[in-house]
Amino acid sequence: MSRPIVAETVSALRAQIRDWRREGLGIAMVPTMGALHDGHISLVRMALEKAERCVVSIFVNPAQFAPTEDLDKYPRQLARDLERLAEAGAHLVFTPGVAEMYPAGFATRISVGGPSSGLEPDFRPSFFDGVATVVAKLFLQAAPDYAIFGEKDYQQLCVVRQLCRDLDLPVAIVGAPTVRDADGLAMSS
Repeated sequence: MSRPIVAETVSALRAQIRDWRREGLGIAMVPTMGALHDGHISLVRMALEKAERCVVSIFVNPAQFAPTEDLDKYPRQLARDLERLAEAGAHLVFTPGVAEMYPAGFATRISVGGPSSGLEPDFRPSFFDGVATVVAKLFLQAAPDYAIFGEKDYQQLCVVRQLCRDLDLPVAIVGAPTVRDADGLAMSS
């Protein structure tokens, strides 16, 4: 079991991706906020079926949290996540900090209409703008051929597909079946 490469900066991520591209290798990405469970690991396995290299991002995105939600309480367990990703065969883990993703003066937000209306935004109005913004950034940073998202968050999957369609992002979005606990509940962080 080899440990995945850990990249904390966009430049380190791009340098590794560039090396793989020179070798003619395909790239699949699994964007996450960490606190990985078996559902996430199933996404990594699917990514490895699609491409020769799997990149997993771990970034707790503050833009997805409303002021009333407690960003600080979101579970962060990087050492455990890295162990799980090594066991699953991930090749690179991108772990940027907030300042790397949203540097001083950052002022752009992406808003996706259509599938982002109703349901989740009724309770968390800025959630999908935060998702769309960070996902667009991740795709531009890593330039994957594929990105794997769980069907558990179906509305999010639809938003990401719309984002790629509308902005002509050359990433194939793959939906993966929901992984459930023994009691039938969908796995969640």
